[in-house]
Amino acid sequence: MEIYRKYGAKSLKAVEHIVLLLIAIATIVAIGQEGLHIWDAGEVELADLLLLFIYLEVLAMVANYAESGKLPVRMPLYIAIVALARYLILDMKAMEDWRVLAISLSTLVLASTVIVIRWGQLKMPYPRNQEYDN
Repeated sequence: MEIYRKYGAKSLKAVEHIVLLLIAIATIVAIGQEGLHIWDAGEVELADLLLLFIYLEVLAMVANYAESGKLPVRMPLYIAIVALARYLILDMKAMEDWRVLAISLSTLVLASTVIVIRWGQLKMPYPRNQEYDN
């Protein structure tokens, strides 16, 4: 157990930071690629803006996790909601009615989940525990 405390935890933290850096770099590259796509097309479409918003949320999630060491579960939910909206916008004409309904219901469930989580954080906060808050 002493070896883990000395080397294991530090090694895992280093790997965690490396992966966070890789995610941030990959997201920045994807933003650049999308910017070039917009430039080449000569116009900005709603799907492009939503994709850029998804990238922005990923960067915000990485920054939040790097700063606090905690990942609010709401952030991936926001990304999922925007991704579903983008999917609907891009492919709605080619989708069957049941698929549009399923994606819409999925979005509603995710949005409801965000509201419930936020309500729970406000009305029933976790007690402060030094062991877990550090």
